[in-house]
Amino acid sequence: MSQSGASVNAECVSAYNELKSTRKYKYVIFKLSDDNKEIVVDSTSQEGDSYETFRTKLIEATTKSKTGAVGKGPRYAVYDVEYELASGEGTRNKITFIAWSPDDAGVMAKMVYASSKEALKRALPGIAVEVQANDPDDIEFESLVRTVSKNTAVV
Repeated sequence: MSQSGASVNAECVSAYNELKSTRKYKYVIFKLSDDNKEIVVDSTSQEGDSYETFRTKLIEATTKSKTGAVGKGPRYAVYDVEYELASGEGTRNKITFIAWSPDDAGVMAKMVYASSKEALKRALPGIAVEVQANDPDDIEFESLVRTVSKNTAVV
């Protein structure tokens, strides 16, 4: 259980394991339930989804406040980043955890997501890299690859 009291739904672990071991998914996006009591799967990649599809889903995510107002929403995501090494030594994959918390999201939503993140990360073993993203530029593919590869990839 997280500091916020939110638990991780078993479907989150199942979807992550399918991404990690069978490569069924390229990404999994997670969110807090409307009552903030559980972390659940928001969406998974579909056949043919591009990185831009994934990025758009994060940027357009919304959260409902206690007053019922809908605004920009934080999300967690796991993306299997594949890149070519600049040295010519081949292709690498790194499972990357992205904590998306847009600057223009509500303060309460950002606080709850920040205090729930570690519970989800503990439930998903094998994450190679964590990226904190607050601006759409932070999740540009080239920026993500540079971070994940520690500047060893062809971008």
